[in-house]
Amino acid sequence: MSDDLMVSIQEFPVSGPDAGPYGITVGPDDALWFTMVHHGLIGRMTPGGDLTSYRLDGDSSGPSLITTGPDGALWFTEFRGHRIGRVTVGGDVGSFTPPTPEAGPYGITVGPDGALWFTESAVGQIGRVTSEGTVVEFTLPDRRSFPSMITCGADGGLWFTMNAADAIGRIGTDGDIVVHPLPTGGAAPVGIAAGSDGSVWFAEIGAGQIGRVRPDGKIEEFPLPDRAARPHAVAADPRGGCWFTEWATGHIGRVTPEGGVERYALPTSSSEPHGVTVAPDGAVWAALETGALARLTLPAPGASRGPVDPAGEGV
Repeated sequence: MSDDLMVSIQEFPVSGPDAGPYGITVGPDDALWFTMVHHGLIGRMTPGGDLTSYRLDGDSSGPSLITTGPDGALWFTEFRGHRIGRVTVGGDVGSFTPPTPEAGPYGITVGPDGALWFTESAVGQIGRVTSEGTVVEFTLPDRRSFPSMITCGADGGLWFTMNAADAIGRIGTDGDIVVHPLPTGGAAPVGIAAGSDGSVWFAEIGAGQIGRVRPDGKIEEFPLPDRAARPHAVAADPRGGCWFTEWATGHIGRVTPEGGVERYALPTSSSEPHGVTVAPDGAVWAALETGALARLTLPAPGASRGPVDPAGEGV
């Protein structure tokens, strides 16, 4: 489908262009929580648009991905600070340090066992941290595979992208690891999310494709119209398929369950969208590294799609 699909898109400035909004999620308080990777901050925007930020220890913390934990707090990785961070909805900030120095934590998700599972990109490991802060680590077969984002699959396994190995990995809660090589060389997968149909979706930033691992293990790849789009993060679409960001071209896209591709141009073409999440009301939110959050709203089923004006406001 074409770039000019009619939706409502708005951008909300949340920082200066050098702060780097990066990861994003919806918290238990219905606010949007996001990382500001270059300024060592965790941001919060309420549904009414009020902004708050919380500073982390150390100027080189590099907060990256963020998720809601089983304890109702927001958990995040600090890639440069080599820590796992935690912030409560009241703003209390804490952190835990993995046993391996210079681990480079990046992706993070809640596992079926109630612990937080995360990737240690710099050392080729997967970590697990309990709400009390106990950390264990599991070494991957290829220490140079650069494990990136991670998600909890419908099968109870933790699925993660292996960016430098062109592969998708799976680790069970017992530590058993299986690696699934991708058909496309140079795929360099990054984002990953569990779909509503039991599939696992992922973004191939190097090949300009979105991939899917079906429940039966079959891997499918869907080329984007612009193979230089640099798809980065993915989020499951409750209707089926997945949403994704195109870092290089300033689009938010969707792959349908049948493999069709939809693309929606952001008002600011050079906005560098990274993290993406779907809110309970169905709106799709993306963190734009140039200093804003974008909200994309589709019409209700059966409604006509109105045009989008240059400022990104639906009319």
